[in-house]
Amino acid sequence: MAVKVITYDVGTTGMKACMFNISAEDSVQYIAGETESYELHVLKNGGVEQEPDDWWQSMAAATKILLKKTGVAKEDIKGISFCSQFQTVVMVDENGTPLHRGMSCMDSRADKQLKACMNTGIKVEGLNIFKVLKYMKITGAVSASAKDPAWKYLWLKENEPETFEKTYKWLDAKEYLTCRATGKMIASKDDAAGTFLYDVHNNCWNPTLCKMLGINMDHLPEICDSTDEVGKLLPKAAEELGLAPGIPVISGGSDVSLCSVGAGCVNVGDVLIYSGTSGWVATTVDRLHLDLGNLIGALVGADPTTYNYIAEVETSGKCIEWVKDRMDQLHMSYEEMIEYIKESPAGSNGVIFSPWMHGNRCPFDDANSRGVFFNLDITTKGSDLMKAVIEGVCMHMLWLLEATETKFKTNPVIRFSGGSAIAPFICQIMADVLGRDVETIENPRQVGAMGAAALMAVSFGMLDDIKDIKKIIKVSSTYKPNPENHAVYQKLLPVFKDLYKDNKKSFAALNG
Repeated sequence: MAVKVITYDVGTTGMKACMFNISAEDSVQYIAGETESYELHVLKNGGVEQEPDDWWQSMAAATKILLKKTGVAKEDIKGISFCSQFQTVVMVDENGTPLHRGMSCMDSRADKQLKACMNTGIKVEGLNIFKVLKYMKITGAVSASAKDPAWKYLWLKENEPETFEKTYKWLDAKEYLTCRATGKMIASKDDAAGTFLYDVHNNCWNPTLCKMLGINMDHLPEICDSTDEVGKLLPKAAEELGLAPGIPVISGGSDVSLCSVGAGCVNVGDVLIYSGTSGWVATTVDRLHLDLGNLIGALVGADPTTYNYIAEVETSGKCIEWVKDRMDQLHMSYEEMIEYIKESPAGSNGVIFSPWMHGNRCPFDDANSRGVFFNLDITTKGSDLMKAVIEGVCMHMLWLLEATETKFKTNPVIRFSGGSAIAPFICQIMADVLGRDVETIENPRQVGAMGAAALMAVSFGMLDDIKDIKKIIKVSSTYKPNPENHAVYQKLLPVFKDLYKDNKKSFAALNG
């Protein structure tokens, strides 16, 4: 028997509410979705913040519109769950009320706190070797970026002591929403692991790391599996959302782990390339590993038997949105823009773009790096510039995939999802740049929400195991690389990589 559920994809710029049918026979069927946007507050000091109440209000508005559009009664919704941005810091009081804006995963202002702890003593890759070894032994990874949650926590401790003194718990974005829905403060394991304070061997917060950094362990919530029920939907929350009280609220997981689940990348060696506002290359692996040179690490995912080996780029689809908003004088639709850039050949007549519009994480971590258009001349067309942005995003993904493959064997066919994967033209460029077959799934923009719904099928006993999800995720299209185009991108790739090395000092001089 099929039941209807709603899952929420908590993004950096908006909330998607998606309705699914889940059953033992068909498992997961997408019905409809609704998106509500909210503001991203970018500060001059590197801070990037969001109002937690904006997440909740967008969640409520999207839910009500979704129910109205579909004609589904609130009593027919049998549960909710989440796929969310993670590595966000929200301090709350005992009632779960936020004490400040949430510090986004893009927030880079805690560089001082990172350096004070990690850039001392005998170093490897600029980090204290003894602390690196301690991190690796306990978590399998290292907190080496100012954007990581612990440093933002310490930034608040130093810069907003009054807020810090009132703190009862430190929550991530999803945990704030599940708390508001149920009154309980419980974090999924993948969100806990994203703090780099989670002991992957003993399934708990690690007191040694907390002491090393100065983290108050009383601020850390309980930990659960992504398939666990956090609690029942409270009457007040149900009224605000327009849902029936008492339905199960399933924890869900981070966007990184659930996008892989929703794309069917649940077997060892499966690779997902995701391009939404941000982007990443996620490989399902069977062991922990940290590549300090490329800043790629294996994180706990939704499946307790595997890990997600994650290489991230801060801005991906956001770059495509940027070039359209800033350079489109004709106010074209996205479809018209795609038609326009088709006149530019592979390689955009030699124009190269670097997609580091808000700094970068992998394979180098530098908050000062920025986007660059390189090799312009008087014959360069607007279509060259627009296409170069798409190609730059794809070439960065290839760079991340190559770095991944120095440590792990990957399956030959790549899954591609996120908003960028909706456009067949972009999918073909991705295949041409990678030189690999690229598959897309049905509803690629909803891949994270699909992952959350698929996990609910496991939670409700409709599927025995998370690995069973692969057989019910359907491939919609396959794109095969054009060898001639791939050869062009292979020629451009070394120049693309050198754009960072050759301009690192200039980025620091302008943006440091």
